[in-house]
Amino acid sequence: MTAQPDQDQARMSRFLKVTLGVVVTGFFGYFLVVHLPEIRGNVSRRDSLAYWAAARLLRERYNPYDPRLVLELEQQSGYAEPQPLILRTPPWSLFMVLPLAPLSPFWAWVLWSVMTVSCLLVAMRLGRRMYGGSRGGPDHLLTLAGYTFAPVAACLISGQMGLMLALGIVLFLWWEKKYPFVAGAALILPFAKPHLLALFWIIAALWAALQKRWQLAVGFVSALGVATAVAIILDPPVFQHYCQMVYAASIQNEFIPALSGVVRLIFFRRRFWVQFLPLAVGLAWSLIFFRRWRSVWNWQVHGPALLVVSVLTTPYGWLADETVLLPAILQAAAFIYQARTALKVGNKIAISVLVLLDVLLLLILRARIPFSTGIYFWSSLVWFFWYFSAHRLRMNAAGQGEQVVW
Repeated sequence: MTAQPDQDQARMSRFLKVTLGVVVTGFFGYFLVVHLPEIRGNVSRRDSLAYWAAARLLRERYNPYDPRLVLELEQQSGYAEPQPLILRTPPWSLFMVLPLAPLSPFWAWVLWSVMTVSCLLVAMRLGRRMYGGSRGGPDHLLTLAGYTFAPVAACLISGQMGLMLALGIVLFLWWEKKYPFVAGAALILPFAKPHLLALFWIIAALWAALQKRWQLAVGFVSALGVATAVAIILDPPVFQHYCQMVYAASIQNEFIPALSGVVRLIFFRRRFWVQFLPLAVGLAWSLIFFRRWRSVWNWQVHGPALLVVSVLTTPYGWLADETVLLPAILQAAAFIYQARTALKVGNKIAISVLVLLDVLLLLILRARIPFSTGIYFWSSLVWFFWYFSAHRLRMNAAGQGEQVVW
């Protein structure tokens, strides 16, 4: 008796989704045409220009990290700064930018935007399945939390690759149990910035060895080997070129707008090693955390906590990189939904403050304040308190009557 209404409802839902897709696509096309001159001028100020330059040089068998060649290409495209925008990720990440090589800087930005938005949509869809419904909260709450997550906006504005890194993490969490080889291969995406999730990599390697998850390890190594081979084929001394670029950049003398960089700037300006102290503390916590939950370890359940602490303690990171925390943000939203009936006034105030801090970050982004100013350095603290406060609320709401594994 209920089959026909259910079919009609499903048909109507598909119709609404298609209609919404057509409307959004049409609006985006209209916006692109109307604001085309302004967009063309802004392309030279986005990180996608560095990706395009690296891809173009690599396709022509030149050094993609050469500052002189990169600057020449970028200046021809309207870039006005004296210092080039250089891709700083390792050679095995170059395959990610290669599709931009045959395009102009403008169309490279368009393609890169389409790729990053697609990564966001897929990551959100899988994230809602992992942490929504019976596993957590309603889809609309997780959707709101994910799409208003400030690093997502920062990534889209700057043309960074953070959403591709986030997709790799989400695919790993989604496939780890059923398709370990593919899950391991997906980790090549976040490994484009290995420093960002150092604690995650250490625990993942330790877990794979102890659990003998060789298929996952082989998947990752295979993807890493293929990605590295692509870079070496196009530029045989690419690793030498990368090391020269890192040495010339003198990153240790730069101001890094991460929490560790700000602590060093204020208290230990001349001691670069201080930026790694938070990482050491985070490693100790991660080992204790893994040891405690090893017998019931589940990456979808326990993995987001590692992501949060990794980003908090990283020695080098930017706001746009923090999109890798998307699974943790969604899981925390699910935690809060589960604890909603037990929230006290103080809990509601604390959650409201954290939400307002996210809104403040969005407003700062709207004001176009550069990332290099360091004004965003406290963002990782917001996600840390958001995640672990939500977890504590869930644990308190569960009480003694529910067995929880984290």
